[in-house]
Amino acid sequence: MQQDGQGSKTPDVNPEAKEHWKKGNALFEANSFDEAVEEFSKAIEIDVGYADAYFNRALANRVNRKFDEAKRDLEKVMELQPDIADAPLLYGDILESNNELNDALEWYKKALSINPGYNEAKSRIEHIESLIKIGSDGSPGKQGKKDENVEVVQEGQIKKVAFYKSHIKFDSVIGLKKIKLYLHDNVVLAIERPDLFKKYGKKLGVGLLLYGPPGVGKTYIVNAIAGESNANVIIARINQIVDMYTGNTEKNLHAIFEQARKNSPCIVFFDEMDALGTKRGGGGGGDNNNSMRLAVNQFLVEMSGVEENPEGLFVIGATNNPWDIDPALKRSGRFSDATYIPPPSYRDRTKLFEFYTRNTPRGRLSYGRLSRATMGFSPADIQHICDRAVMRPLLHEYSNRRERKLSMGDLLSIMREKDFRGSSLDEWYAMVKKDVISKTETQIVDGKKQEIVKEGKLDAQEKVVYKTMVRDIKRNTGASTIAIKKFMRWFAVHIF
Repeated sequence: MQQDGQGSKTPDVNPEAKEHWKKGNALFEANSFDEAVEEFSKAIEIDVGYADAYFNRALANRVNRKFDEAKRDLEKVMELQPDIADAPLLYGDILESNNELNDALEWYKKALSINPGYNEAKSRIEHIESLIKIGSDGSPGKQGKKDENVEVVQEGQIKKVAFYKSHIKFDSVIGLKKIKLYLHDNVVLAIERPDLFKKYGKKLGVGLLLYGPPGVGKTYIVNAIAGESNANVIIARINQIVDMYTGNTEKNLHAIFEQARKNSPCIVFFDEMDALGTKRGGGGGGDNNNSMRLAVNQFLVEMSGVEENPEGLFVIGATNNPWDIDPALKRSGRFSDATYIPPPSYRDRTKLFEFYTRNTPRGRLSYGRLSRATMGFSPADIQHICDRAVMRPLLHEYSNRRERKLSMGDLLSIMREKDFRGSSLDEWYAMVKKDVISKTETQIVDGKKQEIVKEGKLDAQEKVVYKTMVRDIKRNTGASTIAIKKFMRWFAVHIF
């Protein structure tokens, strides 16, 4: 038998298995996660009771977002070493990444019960408790109990809608100062003080459309609005609303609005609005086109109901492609107010790196350099970098039983990987450019060259409404901007 770093006894390990484990660790440190999994698997084949190999394979699968495989390995670790706190902590981390906050909280508490001095578990618990409502006795509050607040869908029909309270506030939304002020004055106050709005003849319950590139934090902002106004939130998921059987989609939309009124004040949030409120009359599509037309018609009926009786109800939609939303949904009284959420600026990116590493033991980080290295990145991209980089010191502490703080090397090494995806926005800008920007093409007609202007999807009014987004798309697809971004990123990652 041998002693591990926490003083508990662990079985002697087969030397050949340990060699594969060491190779796996080296590959993990080099960010070769698939190869690391192979080495850890070889170690397990040789020694089926090798808990460290199961745990490290779980880490590698966690980074690769193969959550089910990671959870199976962690369950095996807890079976082999029930007194080790790292396994329940990582199990909770996986659940948290899938937004299963109440379940994640229980696993973090389990880790802390095993090791009362586990600071990482303490900080995770504090973070989760800041996001979900906690009862006075320390147990999950009403909206956190699964048996009282679950979504029920039977035969394609929504019978019950899940809702929740958000504890996110505007002070945790990085940047966007003017947008937060606008949202406070026009949305939060409308929910908090409807009497004040009525006194001055200001309409209540008008819909708001948040639009912008993917990953810029539209959903997070909705949660911040809810947290500021203490309103319930219902996430209206398109995949659960739309059903193949005639009539179910319309019934599902009606059920969501009905239950929102019963739980007012309430924000109903429709993500990917363009998927549900798609433009009608586009031609083609057969039965699918007909069903979506009926869905849009029902949406118009429900929004008219909100306009007539808005008390305690606010509807927010989010989209990456506002030009694909049916014009009828964007008229006054529905989603007439539209707010553009842009990618983060240089200053905002520095704050995002601080924010996403705030709960991690960290050394001295050059946030300015990190911001330059991520020019044109979204908050989601930056969070992904931080999430992967943190796994390096975490694995080091587990393997060596000694804390190592997050370093610049950890973060930069992620950005130096050959398979590093970079900015998700680069591909998106290139993809939507053809949708919104007019272009001139030369064609041969009857032996003569003719220049034909192909217009984008935006009409004249939409070009005015979405001018900031159109300007950003044009700028970010320009040859000079692309070259500058590539140079700045490369220089910051490899030089300074």
